[in-house]
Amino acid sequence: QVQLVESGGGLVQAGGSRRLSCAASGFTLSSVAMSWYRQAPGKERELVASITILSRGKYYADSVSARFTISRDNAKNTVFLQMNSLKPEDTAVYHCNAARQIGGLPLFANWGQGTQVTVSS
Repeated sequence: QVQLVESGGGLVQAGGSRRLSCAASGFTLSSVAMSWYRQAPGKERELVASITILSRGKYYADSVSARFTISRDNAKNTVFLQMNSLKPEDTAVYHCNAARQIGGLPLFANWGQGTQVTVSS
């Protein structure tokens, strides 16, 4: 059974940093691209960052480019999102999911609970 467990969220002041983790199980992480998404209250879920299988390719939404860094450790079945220079508009629930290719549609219908990131001004 596919499981995606996000962690690392919390309350942080604007300008601060946070590192999110996504622990994956039930599938072979090293065979898929991985992505981070976020959903703010009243807004649709949006793609934040995506990474290829061997980390050679990375995609970032314009709103987070140069502030966020996606990485992965296939041996540990974990994907990370390092978030720096956080802004109040980064406040959202963050989720991870797999994709067939970088930036592709989410592969799994079962989303994890996500991890809440709240940035105070």
